[in-house]
Amino acid sequence: MKIVATSPSFSLNATLRNELESAFSQCVFNDQGIRLAGKELLDFLQDADGVVIGLEVLSADIIRRLPDLKIVSKFGVGVDNIDIECCEGCGIKIGWTPGINRVSVAEMTLSFMIMLVRNIYATSLQLKGGVWNKSGGSNLQGKTVGIIGVGNVGKELCRLLKPFHCTILVNDIIDQAGYYWGNGLIDTSKKDIYRQADILSLHTPLTELTRNLINSDVLSMMKTSAYLVNSARGPIVNSADLKWALKNGVIAGAAIDVYDEEPPEDRELVGLPNLVCTPHIGGNSIESVLSMGRSAIEHLRVFFDR
Repeated sequence: MKIVATSPSFSLNATLRNELESAFSQCVFNDQGIRLAGKELLDFLQDADGVVIGLEVLSADIIRRLPDLKIVSKFGVGVDNIDIECCEGCGIKIGWTPGINRVSVAEMTLSFMIMLVRNIYATSLQLKGGVWNKSGGSNLQGKTVGIIGVGNVGKELCRLLKPFHCTILVNDIIDQAGYYWGNGLIDTSKKDIYRQADILSLHTPLTELTRNLINSDVLSMMKTSAYLVNSARGPIVNSADLKWALKNGVIAGAAIDVYDEEPPEDRELVGLPNLVCTPHIGGNSIESVLSMGRSAIEHLRVFFDR
């Protein structure tokens, strides 16, 4: 039984390596620490019976060329990088636990919000350059926060925001009226959220409905004092339109942890002073890495009856 772990975060974690090797005698890890893609990924996965996949793109072309593959076990929560329809057609099981890193992502999203409204990031950069700027921004308390996507991370963020007494506007394609009512959330149309929110936070999966959801039209609806936070998936926001909005004062600022291409190649975008940007670490707290890894291992254990 050959198990291949493609994720660098999984592969470089000593605890997860040991736990996988204790269950399976033949394990291959991505010790290069790089994101594998295309032919390089295909070659790496040859003869695998099971794989632990992170953010690597497992396309139909690759899947069909792996005749021994029986299960794809997800290290993480988003499955937009896996051709699920092709897996099902080939009889390959998907091992996946939704929401397992929700605390980590929600905590970072909350930290983004505080950094933006309190001017923490900008003044820190200025101080490193010798500028003493005492502009402390405004409080998060009492702000209107718009949340698009009220799944596991969205719900966790709502919980974390409770002590700040924010007005929380929410929108999701699933009817969750009971949950909204019980938690003081206001079910609102997307357009009204765009127009009213002081902070807009995105927590949807990447689908054809959400790709380029945030574009120049949406950004133009937002307050010039508003902030955008994206810790979901990069292509949900049109990056060229976001750069335009940040450069021209259409919105006050943004924080992003995810990108169209990772690492991002648009150095002008990531260099903007009113953009907080991190290298897709939302779900990578120590605790979440272990939880995601152990979940992936457990799916393999159960499937192979180990």
